[in-house]
Amino acid sequence: MLEDAEGALWPMERLEELRRAEVPELDRIVVAVDPPASGKSTSDACGIVVAGMQMIGAGPQDWRAWVLEDASIRGASPAKWAARVVEAARSWQADRVVAEVNQGGDMVESVLRQQDPLLAYRGVHASRGKSVRAEPVAALYEQGRVFHAPGLQALEAQMGDMTLLGYEGKGSPDRVDALVWALTDLMIDPAAQFKRPQIRRL
Repeated sequence: MLEDAEGALWPMERLEELRRAEVPELDRIVVAVDPPASGKSTSDACGIVVAGMQMIGAGPQDWRAWVLEDASIRGASPAKWAARVVEAARSWQADRVVAEVNQGGDMVESVLRQQDPLLAYRGVHASRGKSVRAEPVAALYEQGRVFHAPGLQALEAQMGDMTLLGYEGKGSPDRVDALVWALTDLMIDPAAQFKRPQIRRL
């Protein structure tokens, strides 16, 4: 039995309620990557998370997201984790790969394009702390708008250790970081850009 860290953003009880055995047809799928600083066996894992979303209802407030796979890998060289990312993107027919570039800069895109030159890619830069970035995503879970496919135990264990004050687990929350980037790209950023129709007053 896993216990939540005090003040956990994702209580385990809540995650259990959001698990689903079947995944519906999705409108968009992304693979998000949190690259490690190095490829040593003692290094943090390369967080790789696949997620998708349904654009249902009248607007972003009705959209639903599904976390599909945790393909994270530890102790891998850049070429090896890049190959894992491209494999996941092809397997799920992802629309885009989203990668944090704080650690590797242009190198991240370069190693990914060595695996697939035509890869749809977006680099993102973390300018705020991990917990601050995670809060809007945690809010989606609180609203019951994100569901988990089976087999995400390692990711969920990290989620249970993420709190408002930071990560309480060992090492880095690499899997959680990838999750946050995936759902930010699918749900948070599009909602912020969504333009509601203006009402013309006579």
